[in-house]
Amino acid sequence: MKQRIAILALLLTLLSGYLWWQSRPADGSILYGNVDIRDVNLAFRVGGRVSEVLVDEGDIIKAGQPLARLDPVPLAHQRDSARANLAAIEATNTLMHKGYRSEETDRARAELAAAEAAALEAEQQWRRQSALAATGAISRGQLDSARSQRDQTQAQVRSAREQLGQLETGYRPEEIAQSDAQLQGAKATLASAELALADAVLTAPSDGILLTRAIETGSMVQPGATAFNLSLTAPVWVRAYVEEPWLGHFPSGARVTLTTDSRPDKPYHGVVGFVSPTAEFTPKSVETPDLRTHLVYRLRIVVQDPDPALRQGMPVTVRLAP
Repeated sequence: MKQRIAILALLLTLLSGYLWWQSRPADGSILYGNVDIRDVNLAFRVGGRVSEVLVDEGDIIKAGQPLARLDPVPLAHQRDSARANLAAIEATNTLMHKGYRSEETDRARAELAAAEAAALEAEQQWRRQSALAATGAISRGQLDSARSQRDQTQAQVRSAREQLGQLETGYRPEEIAQSDAQLQGAKATLASAELALADAVLTAPSDGILLTRAIETGSMVQPGATAFNLSLTAPVWVRAYVEEPWLGHFPSGARVTLTTDSRPDKPYHGVVGFVSPTAEFTPKSVETPDLRTHLVYRLRIVVQDPDPALRQGMPVTVRLAP
């Protein structure tokens, strides 16, 4: 009888413990994670020779701070060439839109009148020669020469008339459209050259700490080759994982406290910013023997009061804020 009572008491104790575990208060839950500080590789968008390196590893960097410079002379020459080419194309484009000058039209009209007068004289000369050839007064060669002169002057009249018509009509729409396209291309080329010259100075995109430096003064760099590695000081995140039964206690926007082994009595404060919609196995960096095969959901917690003591990968204990 006593053995049955002992067994029953043990079962009741286990049942009570299980029920307590399922209904334990939310503020007693604890998560484990790691500090997640982003870093970025910085590179020149253009290539060239490094003329100056302004920072070194370990320096505290501010957003917009110049880090290094390339020799700007070759890039300045490209800009000046693009600028001169644009000026020439702009002049041609303006001429096409305005059309020919009145002086050119007047000159073409005068040339047409002179050609018509010469053609009339050649026509009359050929008629006289034809009359003489009929009587045998001139040779056949003289008649052919008069005919050739007449034909040449008539061709000159046609050419002068076409030239005058072109000047009076102006440029064709297709020619103007082509000139407009060339002008836009020249403007884009100049803009690219000016941007390349501005890119000769590499600046920091945000605040951070310079981790590595891969260039030296005088070295040649290629576009896109890593020059620096910058660890961003903001934002600082903590990547933590929560089991499914406790998922509802850590919604987006939930406030938490964060403690590290180096300062357990001075917690940081954070807000849950992202909750993964899919489950995954507990990562090796935070798993414990009893969580090895558990499915968890990843949280991203934004640290509201970070300081330099928080380092990349540092283990963090997460608790719901009271």
